[in-house]
Amino acid sequence: MSGIKDVAILAGVAVGTVSRVINNTGAVKPETRRKVKAAIEQLNYVPNEVARNFKMQKSKMVALMLPSIWHPFFSELAYYIEDELDREGYKLMLCNSGGKPEKELYYLDMLEQNKVAGIVGITYNDIENNVSTDIPIISIDRHFSKKITCVTSDNFEGGRLALRELVKAGSKKPAFMGSVTSVFSETMNRREGFVQEAEALGVEYIVYEESDPVQDDESYYGNFIKRYQDVDGVFAITDMFAAKYIEYAKQQGIRVPEDVKVIGYDGIQDHTYFHPVISTIRQPVEEMARLAIKLLFKKIEGETLDRDTYRIPITFRKGETT
Repeated sequence: MSGIKDVAILAGVAVGTVSRVINNTGAVKPETRRKVKAAIEQLNYVPNEVARNFKMQKSKMVALMLPSIWHPFFSELAYYIEDELDREGYKLMLCNSGGKPEKELYYLDMLEQNKVAGIVGITYNDIENNVSTDIPIISIDRHFSKKITCVTSDNFEGGRLALRELVKAGSKKPAFMGSVTSVFSETMNRREGFVQEAEALGVEYIVYEESDPVQDDESYYGNFIKRYQDVDGVFAITDMFAAKYIEYAKQQGIRVPEDVKVIGYDGIQDHTYFHPVISTIRQPVEEMARLAIKLLFKKIEGETLDRDTYRIPITFRKGETT
């Protein structure tokens, strides 16, 4: 692969001259500029974006750190984040951690060294001590003790709304189904809202959780179905949990919604899992993504934000499972 020195040698100029042509800075004679551009084209030289940003001390790169690009919610979020960045002439660097803390720490160290303009991050791991505020950061669904702004949907109200909709659909004994992360995140408020509303209405309820991530789907869903045969309503912490429950329930002869009403959370309806279409608490994914980037830009410009947490209202979207 050709480097900037190769371009300089072929064009017969200094490396600094090539750099000025690439970055469009400083005075370069028209004839010299043409020679450099011809050399770049001949060698198929692609400038190192990170190195250029470092030299210019002003990066146009924003990193997005996700637990999994495979998950439909995270994919949709990434789509709108990239679109909002592109509108402002920024590029997206995707860091797919797989939910592994060691990989998240690697990315954080790499991003700090490479001087990206900012980071939007989703993590459910205990990496508090390794998160630096030297780079502007916006967190999705997670609070840190440091001054890091969090963007989230109204998870607590989502849990309350889900309970009310299950009762409205005829459920007498609803259950919350989810998983517990190693550190607190806003997603846990889905359970809290569900429980508080059930107790306020005097509704008998079940809470069923395991540590996140769930390692054995067959054991998780099989145990729930076997243990709570009288449950007639399920509020799942995500649409993926809801979809998997429906699949395992079907194998046991449990009909949805005739025997059990089901509501998920996220609002991702274009995944192949979703037959039937799941009733869900819809997160405003596009609004969350664009707001996160707009807030990040304010931080990049040195502005002080008016609050630490931005919660966006949710809505109930009725499907075929209630």
